[in-house]
Amino acid sequence: MKKTDLYKNEGLKINSQMKQAGTPDRFGNAASTALSRREQRKLDQEKGLVPFAVKLDGELVKQIHAAAQSRQMDINETVAALLAKGLAD
Repeated sequence: MKKTDLYKNEGLKINSQMKQAGTPDRFGNAASTALSRREQRKLDQEKGLVPFAVKLDGELVKQIHAAAQSRQMDINETVAALLAKGLAD
């Protein structure tokens, strides 16, 4: 192996480590700590929410995301509202 190849590999290694490092806590990342999956599942169960996975067309998903942004709602809330409206018709 050439000396330049060693430097190149070391540079790639450093770059990948920097990408995986994440943002340090002092920049506000710790201020909004996310719940663990177990805690989030318990909160969802208390609300009566049930996971429901479906496969949708990409364009339909883009429309749902746009509707959620325009209403300033969560994706889950938007989909629930759309399904309730559709089933009521």
